[in-house]
Amino acid sequence: MNSLKNTTEFLHIGNKILKWYDKNARDLPFRNTKDPYKIWICEIVFQQTRIAQGLGHYNRFVERFPDVKTLSEADENEVILYWKGLGYYSRAINIHKAAKQIMNDFGGKFPSDYDDILKLKGVGKYTAAAVSSICFGGKKPAVDGNFHRVLSRIFADDFDITQSTAFTYFSELAFLIMPENVGDFNQAMMDLGSEICKPKNPNCTECPVNEDCIAFSLDKTSQFPVKTKKVKVENLSLKYYFVHRNGQFLIQQRGDDFIWKKLFEFLPEVPSELSPFIKNVKTLNHKLTHRNLTIEIFDTEIDSEAVWKALIKEKKYIISDFEDSQNRSFPKPLENYIQNTLKD
Repeated sequence: MNSLKNTTEFLHIGNKILKWYDKNARDLPFRNTKDPYKIWICEIVFQQTRIAQGLGHYNRFVERFPDVKTLSEADENEVILYWKGLGYYSRAINIHKAAKQIMNDFGGKFPSDYDDILKLKGVGKYTAAAVSSICFGGKKPAVDGNFHRVLSRIFADDFDITQSTAFTYFSELAFLIMPENVGDFNQAMMDLGSEICKPKNPNCTECPVNEDCIAFSLDKTSQFPVKTKKVKVENLSLKYYFVHRNGQFLIQQRGDDFIWKKLFEFLPEVPSELSPFIKNVKTLNHKLTHRNLTIEIFDTEIDSEAVWKALIKEKKYIISDFEDSQNRSFPKPLENYIQNTLKD
């Protein structure tokens, strides 16, 4: 790659991609604005969520929190609630903190400089490049999985995308084909990677740059990008007690460490004297990105009013019911348990 630096030989590729984008850009609501707040939110939402699945969530979120000030002043639990269904709740916690940063450090005005955007909580190089290029004319490529895939195939480049230097490496490759309009180019690469240059079964015959794609000419698109490092999947066991009486049940809020940050959960442990009230146990399996969870939920029905009163008096648990639980964010398996157990 180093020998290809400082050349205009490949700029026609980027221009072809832009021309294709002009005719084929997806009609998305956030494409009709240059509001950096909304572009930022959409970039965070769709980091781990496909557009078809996340679009409704995005619309509801920006309707409730239409600007930085509204988001910064909201209660954290409400922000998490409006993130419900998107998963990876640390993203919601981070954007709430970032909104406060913008109010405190930038006078409530979304920063326009790439380096300043990068200072925001939860914002990485990709998001900073996307927001700065789309909204402020920044000149950095928003390198993500789409860039890895498209560029590695165009150049038949076997650089391992799991390497720590992958962002820098593919940024330099992107500069080789990147036209002047970087904002549209970044969005074009997103669409090309999502709609044409797919991970499996790419639509190469419809690709605007198939004549320039070395991997296509060699019939080796399936071999790129190269990814050698396998992510180790951890097996994790969790135990919960669903302590309930007359439609009410006890919960607590998780901390901001480990998984499911700040979400609500059942009790992970109970006093030994509650053992006689355990009716049965249900085992659930749930998969996270790098973890396989085995979750045991002990149905603990307190049929003694005295024991119930003593329990809630002694411990600082939150008393919830089905209606209340709908206004809180629980991990998906616990949310499903509540639905299946309590909903009429």
